[in-house]
Amino acid sequence: MEQEFEEIDSSGSWQNLYNEIRNQAGEYSYRVARLPANRNLNRYRDVSPYDHSRVKLENSENDYINASLVMVEEAQRAYILSQGPLRNTCGHFWLMIWEQCTKAVIMLNRVIEKGSEKCAQYWPTSEEAQMSFTDTGFIVRLLSEEDRSYYTIRVLELQNTKTGDLREIYHFHYTTWPDFGVPESPASFLNFLFKVRESGSLDPEHGPSVVHCSAGIGRSGTFALVDTCLILMSKRQNPSSVDIQKVLLDMREYRMGLIQTPDQLRFSYMAVIEGAKLILTDDPAQQKNLQRMLPRPAPPSEPDLPPPPPPPRPLLYDSTPNGQPGPSVEPQAASADHLLSQEPDSHNLNLAENSGHVRKRNREERIASTAQKVQQMKQRLTDSERKQEQWLYWKPILLNVGAGAALAVGLFVCWIYSQ
Repeated sequence: MEQEFEEIDSSGSWQNLYNEIRNQAGEYSYRVARLPANRNLNRYRDVSPYDHSRVKLENSENDYINASLVMVEEAQRAYILSQGPLRNTCGHFWLMIWEQCTKAVIMLNRVIEKGSEKCAQYWPTSEEAQMSFTDTGFIVRLLSEEDRSYYTIRVLELQNTKTGDLREIYHFHYTTWPDFGVPESPASFLNFLFKVRESGSLDPEHGPSVVHCSAGIGRSGTFALVDTCLILMSKRQNPSSVDIQKVLLDMREYRMGLIQTPDQLRFSYMAVIEGAKLILTDDPAQQKNLQRMLPRPAPPSEPDLPPPPPPPRPLLYDSTPNGQPGPSVEPQAASADHLLSQEPDSHNLNLAENSGHVRKRNREERIASTAQKVQQMKQRLTDSERKQEQWLYWKPILLNVGAGAALAVGLFVCWIYSQ
């Protein structure tokens, strides 16, 4: 695998390899995701769960949620890869976790990234202590929170208000992975992955862990791919027989677009190669030495912005969906494989945003002007139609009156001459 990596790296063929994988990936129907009733339940227009592998909610009028069950039988792994919850789907998200007997939620994005909301604040902060989701009947409480340099581990208590049952859920939150990007090195990612493994949350005796980023395909796909490949390498007598490309194609049978960029594919190779050095040795001392040899994780390229304060929660019996006031307004921009792998720098981003705002404002002005003109035309047509209707109403009356008047004048003239 190292030789394969070096050959691809030296020839600069990651883009070509990534394109080959995209072209070989199967395509399946996602009709349910496109139903009118489900459109506002999707964060992005071009990221939908396949019909055959979507997770179905059981105790809900609508069983749809943008999440896919990814199964790897040989590795005895099952993941639920999900989009970051929308404000109007947080209750559905916790209902899925309860019904699937999930032990851990693995979050690979921040709530706010580059000024945009990538995920709703679906868990309580230390200030809030608990959150209620009245539409599905759940209360989430924060029991503990442990901050590390590049990730945070929380223990949450999930209560089903209909039964009173309580469960503890791990929340592993990786906070330094940029959207459409990769971590600075495999070191921090592997340490995070092994921390998740230590909790036992990924083991088959628990329900599938929920892994999400914003769209649930890029960073989430990278996590599942690396974990699966390392498990397969530890199980097989010949670890080199693990084919990363084949594993990825198999996983893409369950959810579209896993691994969004060539850089994420390259990083997956690097993480598997480095991780294999740790897991394929039986000497604990050598494992510790290898862990020390891994480069220290670099500081995050962006400041870890705190999430926005969650909106005030309604009363327990409020019928507002997910305990969130008002309708949810979420971005519906495309966010799949065809987007660029590199983020623009802040200057270009600001220029693009300003240009976008100007175009949007001009477009809105044109729309408003056109609407005003249409309204004026409708008014003129209405006035004209009203006058025409009035004329059609009075026309026969006036004709009859005129004819009667002419007849009377004629009779009067004849009477005068007859005298």
